[in-house]
Amino acid sequence: MGEVVLDPATLAQRLDAHRRAGRRIVFTNGCFDLLHVGHTRLIEAARREGDVLVVGLNDDASVRRLKGPGRPVQPEDERAELVASLRWVDYVTIFREDTVDAILRRLRPDVHAKGTDYRPGTLPERATVEAIGARIAIVGDPKDHATKDLIARIRESARAAGA
Repeated sequence: MGEVVLDPATLAQRLDAHRRAGRRIVFTNGCFDLLHVGHTRLIEAARREGDVLVVGLNDDASVRRLKGPGRPVQPEDERAELVASLRWVDYVTIFREDTVDAILRRLRPDVHAKGTDYRPGTLPERATVEAIGARIAIVGDPKDHATKDLIARIRESARAAGA
């Protein structure tokens, strides 16, 4: 997935070329640990906001800090490969910070797409999005899916099966 999963510096250069060609760049982000239908619906809806979709993926250390011990279930390189394989995704980049402010400043997307569990006024990176001149788009279906719920169902299923 070498041409899809890029480090932030290389991706910034690639996006400059898209920008010069008049393409609108959309950025969304998340942990995407145990990819589920809520993730794919978010990513598909984000893609409809522009011409080029970049997915920022939290690295393993930031997922642990955000989600707690035992997470992520899948390592960052595998999560990146899975997300990159989705037909709506043009690029994936892994970021190490707990927030997306630095990567937003570096990549300067036209649109920052977030899930329906956010509102423009409650978005932690709102000031950064405004500072770079981007638009916030709230996309995807209602937040009815969560990796923690999927993990709980897997554990319960394993217990019921006697595993």
